[in-house]
Amino acid sequence: MKLRNFDVAAFLRDFWQQKPLLIRSAWEDWSNPVEPDELAGLACEPLVESRIITHRDHAWELEHGPVPETRFAKAGRDPWTLLVQSVDHHFASVSALLDPFRFVPNWRIDDVMVSYAVDGGGVGAHFDHYDVFLVQGLGRRRWEIGALCDDDTPLLPHDGLRLLADFRATEEWILEPGDILYVPPRFAHRGTAVGDDCMTYSIGFRAPSRAELIEAWADDMVPDLSDSDRYGDPDLLEQANPGEIEPDAIARLQGMIAETLHDRDRFVRWFGQYNTAPKNPEIDWRPEHPVEADDIARQLAAGAPLLRNPASRFAFVRETGSSIMLFADGDAYMCTGAAAQFAQAICGEPRIVAAPDSPDDTLELIAALYNAGSLAFDVED
Repeated sequence: MKLRNFDVAAFLRDFWQQKPLLIRSAWEDWSNPVEPDELAGLACEPLVESRIITHRDHAWELEHGPVPETRFAKAGRDPWTLLVQSVDHHFASVSALLDPFRFVPNWRIDDVMVSYAVDGGGVGAHFDHYDVFLVQGLGRRRWEIGALCDDDTPLLPHDGLRLLADFRATEEWILEPGDILYVPPRFAHRGTAVGDDCMTYSIGFRAPSRAELIEAWADDMVPDLSDSDRYGDPDLLEQANPGEIEPDAIARLQGMIAETLHDRDRFVRWFGQYNTAPKNPEIDWRPEHPVEADDIARQLAAGAPLLRNPASRFAFVRETGSSIMLFADGDAYMCTGAAAQFAQAICGEPRIVAAPDSPDDTLELIAALYNAGSLAFDVED
């Protein structure tokens, strides 16, 4: 599903995290990946995150899923929108939408949220803290772009929605099926369905905040820190005023924290596991009975391709020499040689065929990933 007439280098240079971009007819032959009925059925599932937003009497109403099957028949005439998160984890056709955007590193990709709206439906004017590609799948939607926002931008009072109190559009387009609108972080925007059966695929990217990183990193470190590792001042001298915290003490205290935080190897391992922790662990591919390396070898000899669980997250970091640290679903695997080559290949492609004569360390890695539910064999191939 390669984008046509799209210059990646020019986009990254001139638009990425800088300004919006409208891309008309991005594909040679566009086909809507999911039907409205399929999306509605997914929204009824108890483990799927879904919402319905209705604009009624100049007010915004928010309902959280799972959505009762009878809800859609009783939707009424007020404009409403159904939002379903992580649809790419449930439909391979939606997961394939991510492929043209792999010029952004995989670790930055969050998920594909899909919306269905009736005429006039939308979620109101808002801004996001992350980049998003808005792919029009079915029907038509009017998109309006406004000014840059920040933490001081006034919002409407609402318990569940962060909607702008004062939105003024500076640009406006109507998107047709197969069109894409890229919106950088903090740009105000508003989408409104023009006619019924409007479906939009929102490809969002992860942008962890400084506060999130510090809090999660500290939470991971603290249990391993010794209570006996304490402040000391064996070179203490009498000071003129006992109420002063002197510069040397401040430097020593701050150094205790900085020395711990600057442990790069530990941070790399933590972040890889933190970043690849599964968003939807209920999509469980673990086998009923664990397999061994010999079982993997037999499957590979039969020519069975390996598939990544669509809900799994894979990433790797290069270590010294030819070694890499593979991260998958919150677990870390040190890989060298052929195993490192396989790890890089499965991070880059959702489906690969491994060599039947793979060495033992590769077979053991595949077995570990298979038993964790991160990989499976495509038995229908």
